[in-house]
Amino acid sequence: MTDLSSGAASAPTTPRVFTLSDFDFSLPPELIAQHPAPERSASRLLDGRAMQPVDRIFRELPGLLREGDLLVFNDTRVVKARIFGEKASGGKLELLIERVLPVEAGNPGNEVVAHMKVSKKPLPGSVVHMAGGRKAGGFDAQLLGRWPTEDGPLFRFALHGPAGESPWELMDRHGHLPLPPYIERQQNTDHDPDEAEDSQRYQTVFARNPGAVAAPTAALHFDEGVLADLAARGVERASVTLHVGAGTFQPCKTENLAEHQMHSEWYEIPLATLAALERCRQRGGRVVAVGTTTVRTLESWAQTGRATGDTNIFITPGFEFRVVDVLVTNFHLPKSTLMMLVSAFAGYAHIMGLYRHAIAQQYRFFSYGDAMLLERARSTP
Repeated sequence: MTDLSSGAASAPTTPRVFTLSDFDFSLPPELIAQHPAPERSASRLLDGRAMQPVDRIFRELPGLLREGDLLVFNDTRVVKARIFGEKASGGKLELLIERVLPVEAGNPGNEVVAHMKVSKKPLPGSVVHMAGGRKAGGFDAQLLGRWPTEDGPLFRFALHGPAGESPWELMDRHGHLPLPPYIERQQNTDHDPDEAEDSQRYQTVFARNPGAVAAPTAALHFDEGVLADLAARGVERASVTLHVGAGTFQPCKTENLAEHQMHSEWYEIPLATLAALERCRQRGGRVVAVGTTTVRTLESWAQTGRATGDTNIFITPGFEFRVVDVLVTNFHLPKSTLMMLVSAFAGYAHIMGLYRHAIAQQYRFFSYGDAMLLERARSTP
């Protein structure tokens, strides 16, 4: 475990080989935010662009950017993907629908892939009854197999509602907002309705394209006042879509980072955003990514040349960033791939110093927590 109470070691003379333990740290549990700040832009902002951190309020962000910069958001929308049900035997189970599969040969549009939480997995071909089952106004789900391969981590289901509703309609009617596992206040209630606070605040103000099971949390701090201030200062806005999957919360488990299997997420970059990126470069502006999901989207495009598709890009120290210059991000879980990403972006020693400062100053962590502002390091780590 990395000791955040001590100062950073002197810079190595040869490239460092990082292991999982380098990204572990001790976090007081009371710093894990269980509720959002009273106002979106009233959260704190740790300005980590310079060697010495500066404590700010998020609504100061527009004044820290420049005229001609391009701010890129992830406009994904969190869906009510958490649904409770039971097997034919009566055993309880829970589905977290990760993706609605596109209409194609053999799939009339009612197939999804999901995580399944159950004491004993049903066999392929089995029918489970969700939200009371089809006869009780809910829907049935037939297990077709695993996904994306026959031994894959997810399960493929065909959904059957009483009126032929789409998976989106079934989730909206019967599902629950899938709050992160570290927000504990709803973890022991199977059928309680989502709090009104979460229905509003666990979505960004510009959420548009449904499909995520987790919010792009750095964007939760933006409100209409901040957006108006950005526009007044000549900061351009553009959007991408990356549907955040539940894998974002899964810690890396292999000490050798090269052995980690990164989860896959679907993304799309509109033509208008590609044009905005080109204009930004032409005028000498900076690309400011709001959140690590935006970073993963833009850098996936830079690597592959594909503006849409699936990405399992794994960004660790030593990665060469080709698009993003500045990053707005929240604080991340120990041993997470996102800790590795921000360390690659701003430098490992610098990030660990910022986390020491954040803990000492009692910043709020994770999805409903505070934010950081980072600039891309010109050397690594």
